[in-house]
Amino acid sequence: MTSSSSESPLFNPPTEAQQALEKERHLPLTGWQQEVSQGLAFGLEAAESIKDRTISTFSRGELPHFAGINTFLKAPYLEDVRQVGNYDVAIVGVPHDSGTTYRPGTRFGPQGIRRISALYTPYNFEFGVDLREQITLCDVGDIFTIPANNEKSFDQISKGIAHIFASGAFPIILGGDHSIGFPTVRGVCRHLGDKKIGIIHFDRHVDTQETDLDERMHTCPWFHATNMANAPAKNLVQLGIGGWQVPRQGVKVCRERATNILTVTDITEMGLDAAADFALERALDGTDCVWISFDIDCIDAGFVPGTGWPEPGGLLPREALYLLGKIIRNAPVCGMEVVEVSPPYDISDMTSLMATRVICDAMAHLVVSGQLPRQAKPDYIYAQANMNVDVPWA
Repeated sequence: MTSSSSESPLFNPPTEAQQALEKERHLPLTGWQQEVSQGLAFGLEAAESIKDRTISTFSRGELPHFAGINTFLKAPYLEDVRQVGNYDVAIVGVPHDSGTTYRPGTRFGPQGIRRISALYTPYNFEFGVDLREQITLCDVGDIFTIPANNEKSFDQISKGIAHIFASGAFPIILGGDHSIGFPTVRGVCRHLGDKKIGIIHFDRHVDTQETDLDERMHTCPWFHATNMANAPAKNLVQLGIGGWQVPRQGVKVCRERATNILTVTDITEMGLDAAADFALERALDGTDCVWISFDIDCIDAGFVPGTGWPEPGGLLPREALYLLGKIIRNAPVCGMEVVEVSPPYDISDMTSLMATRVICDAMAHLVVSGQLPRQAKPDYIYAQANMNVDVPWA
């Protein structure tokens, strides 16, 4: 088949790239134009020598990527969190690493992720999604955690996530160590009424011990989350578990509570589609929505050195992103967290960039699957809070 010099050769069926080119044609530019107009109004018009009159004197919005205030994807910073329900998605940092048992540093995770996220644009070529045009996104800043006090920090985290979740905004949490998995789910459960939540957990470690070093640490979130009636243990699915850092105390809990585990070998041998189907079937069995907890160390340590407990032999980035995409497109997802990014151990921001990719891909899949923007609050969100969803713990 011949083609003119201005056209690419046509394939039947069309390639992903050809489809992407066509998708971009139909995306609006309204959000970008509004951002430029606001930048000129708030940041003043540029000096007369500047020919591009979309440029302002003071940096506002996406450009230049190396300047400006670090919010996630340079989204608007929402200082008044009482207004969070006016947005489709709320990014919130949880700079907490007092639950770390060996290598601290994840308290700097939200900063690291936000900083490198400036490298990204809101548009993804393959998905044909432009987040700036298709959803409203804000960054509400960080939860005020209390250093060296897990329980007080957990109370702060649960209250903050409950507020965002109840507002109808989709919460995306930048961790933080994985101990935050319990208080984040607890915050969601406070506004579930009698509804149930399934948890899909990407990780190399089970994180199901009751205590570690006599406290609820980052090895313990799912023991306590699955004590809640809203989060049954049978709906906990763990993907990528394995290696030399899986405590036997946690394995015993998984066996006793009949949770669902796939190792990396399981996933590669059964295939990514079958693994995603397994996760969906178990997490959705009798539940109303799904929470995604993505520990960055589920990915092979060679790709994500900036984490507290790196474990070789994990998923490849492409495998993890594929699993995440298929799960999100086929489940009613109510929120997600990305945890265990530790910038002090990172190299060239590789780990923070991987976390950014996970979050941006997740938002794109939510758009493609029609879950965002929300036309109304999902019916699993109850306005009235139940403050007693978790089992008392001393």
